[in-house]
Amino acid sequence: MAKVFDSITDDLQRFIQAQQMFFVATAPLAADGHVNLSPKGLNSFRILSPNQVAYLDVTGSGNETSAHLQENGRITFMFCAFQEPPSILRLYGKGQTVLPDAPEWTELYALFSPIPGTRQIIVAAIDRVQTSCGMGVPLYEPAGQRESLVKWADKKGKEGLQAYQQQKNTVSIDGLPTALAGKDKG
Repeated sequence: MAKVFDSITDDLQRFIQAQQMFFVATAPLAADGHVNLSPKGLNSFRILSPNQVAYLDVTGSGNETSAHLQENGRITFMFCAFQEPPSILRLYGKGQTVLPDAPEWTELYALFSPIPGTRQIIVAAIDRVQTSCGMGVPLYEPAGQRESLVKWADKKGKEGLQAYQQQKNTVSIDGLPTALAGKDKG
């Protein structure tokens, strides 16, 4: 049975911290726009307060989350227990993209272990916290975090990553600008 909370409780915080992955969902306002759902890992999620969270976002093939947050701010995080006991936790809120040149970057970035390829930090104010049973989620044993993305970013180097971001991460698949759209190309 689902339970709704106004904020992240201590028990829910422990649940979040025990998970090795989470999912981020956003959507544009347009009814024919594409909903985005992305799995995340690499120990990149932090609870800033009972109603504020953040994650370190690394360079990828797209940047839908940033585009949707620029347009409307809506964001949902989901955590699933892949081991016993079953549980699902969703955090609903309004998010924003924080880029490396933002005044709050240094303070936020210090909360994370550095990950090569980091492009932005997503920060969200949480206004609804909801649990559900999770009994339909299969059991899985974690085998560890993938190193592929980190190795790819290391190989690209700073200039290569900036060029890639300008080519692939400034506009969503629906044509919406991301937070990176206004950055210099060099």
